[in-house]
Amino acid sequence: MADRDFVRHMSGPSLHAPRGFLNRIHLDPILLVLLLILLVGGLFVLYSGGDSSIAIVESQIARIGVALVVMFVFAQLDPSVYRRWAPWLYGLGLIALIAVLLVGIGAKGAQRWLALPGLPRFQPSEFMKLAVPIMTAWYFSRHFLPPRMSRVMIALVIVFLPMILIVKQPDLGTALLVGLAGLFVVFFAGMSWKLLGAFFGMAGVAAPVMWFFVMRDYQKQRVLTLLDPESDPLGAGWNIIQSKTAIGSGGLMGKGWLQGTQSHLDFLPESHTDFIVAVLAEEFGFIGVTLLITLYFLIIARCLYIAVNAQDSFGRLVAGALTMTFFIYVFVNIGMVSGILPIVGVPLPMVSYGGTSIVTLMAAFGVMMSIHTHRRMISA
Repeated sequence: MADRDFVRHMSGPSLHAPRGFLNRIHLDPILLVLLLILLVGGLFVLYSGGDSSIAIVESQIARIGVALVVMFVFAQLDPSVYRRWAPWLYGLGLIALIAVLLVGIGAKGAQRWLALPGLPRFQPSEFMKLAVPIMTAWYFSRHFLPPRMSRVMIALVIVFLPMILIVKQPDLGTALLVGLAGLFVVFFAGMSWKLLGAFFGMAGVAAPVMWFFVMRDYQKQRVLTLLDPESDPLGAGWNIIQSKTAIGSGGLMGKGWLQGTQSHLDFLPESHTDFIVAVLAEEFGFIGVTLLITLYFLIIARCLYIAVNAQDSFGRLVAGALTMTFFIYVFVNIGMVSGILPIVGVPLPMVSYGGTSIVTLMAAFGVMMSIHTHRRMISA
């Protein structure tokens, strides 16, 4: 009896606590509540950023409904399903990316969408934000960790192949997010600091090559605008100048909901998509931005908890990589709107208007809930 009590104590209370209703349907209650708070709060900001358009809010609610259903479905699947289907999902994603280059639909100078009969058009590159880390985690979970150099190189091929196809669309921002999702798996698998340093060294050497032979003129202009937005205040620098003006004018408490001048007088571009955090900062001030960042921090902390407590290397690698990808989403959007990063067209997660990105993110949270709620109970 004493030995059994000792095992129960050491195995931790989380594996023996009574399973509530949400746990029985494989939804993590803490993460779910945090996400719902963010989604509902985002609708209020979106209503203001969308020039008080109820149609935009209704459309976003419909997309959120679809995203919640996707999250629920992904949460029901056992992690072993993702592990088993990882190569097939990855291969299907590569085929879709190739199809985009051959028969994809173009818009605003980019060819990023596919339209299949009976389905709405979609971006395969968004799907790869899930497929790449899952595939990379599947590869590493089949071998002893930390990985040898040869296996790290194979993993890098898995990561960079879809990146190259996405860059050709062109969509450098999404390519970087997909690449980071896979590279986080490589890092969490136990990549040595020497290899990591060598990788950053290679990236530094490749930067001039990217600048002269890969990056397009509009991408170079974004970098130059970051360094000196006032050089073209009525052209390329307009967006970032108006964004920083909106953020600064909010002060501590903000001007109040629906009272923002930069967005409602059409000074602030893309106020309901990429630059929506500037709307929030102007209307709710420093306090509103702090609350938003705190909410993001709590979501990331909960996801990291799920990653740490996963029962196998596959679950830990996938959950850790998806969590850090979500962090990069937040960091890049707030960074570009506040003028510390180039503008790359990354929406603010769960707040900006959009369908594909929110569905992809909620699917990722569904995978993490699956990893957490399908843990095997330790017998007492």
